[in-house]
Amino acid sequence: MRIALINENSQAAKNAIIEKALKKVVEPMGFEVRNYGMYAADDAAQLTYVQNGILAAVLLNTGAADFVITGCGTGEGAMLALNSFPGVICGHVANPLDAYTFAQINDGNAISIPFALGFGWGGDLNLEYIFEKLFSEPFGGGYPKERVVPEQRNKKILDGVRAAAFRPLADILKDLDPELVKGAFAGEHFDELFFADCKDAALADLVRELKK
Repeated sequence: MRIALINENSQAAKNAIIEKALKKVVEPMGFEVRNYGMYAADDAAQLTYVQNGILAAVLLNTGAADFVITGCGTGEGAMLALNSFPGVICGHVANPLDAYTFAQINDGNAISIPFALGFGWGGDLNLEYIFEKLFSEPFGGGYPKERVVPEQRNKKILDGVRAAAFRPLADILKDLDPELVKGAFAGEHFDELFFADCKDAALADLVRELKK
């Protein structure tokens, strides 16, 4: 599994802490981490939580990432932004129980963490525990386990509703403010990470065009 980390501007100073906790947990599992920044509060490329949604959608829909870790101060804005796009199911995760139940019941591909709420002493440990429970078992196994059949059925129904409700991602990107979209792809290491991992040539070409 390839996991992308995305930070918006208000919580960019925590990027190194989040990356360290994430890698500590998932690299022994054989997973890879791709850090798309922001890397510091004063980065030249400033991401808003809305741009987190654009970036996450492109990463997930092109196969450049299998899962996205993101967030903002409360976690709500980033969660809403990510869920505005097709191919993305993002949960709001504040603690390890949230992480486990989201993975097992909702079987999504992104989480949004409230990085400014309760992030004091032990904040790095809470992140480790979140990542441990999130990736502790294969997704979609159900919780409680006897509920797995109806929960998986509901997930398929949700997938069908979302497929009917959303337009193709390429059409959405073309209709958004060009500067907003361009800014989502302006990170220092975006090109070297994205184009190496992207599995959708057509969307990759569109991203190149939108970056101009």
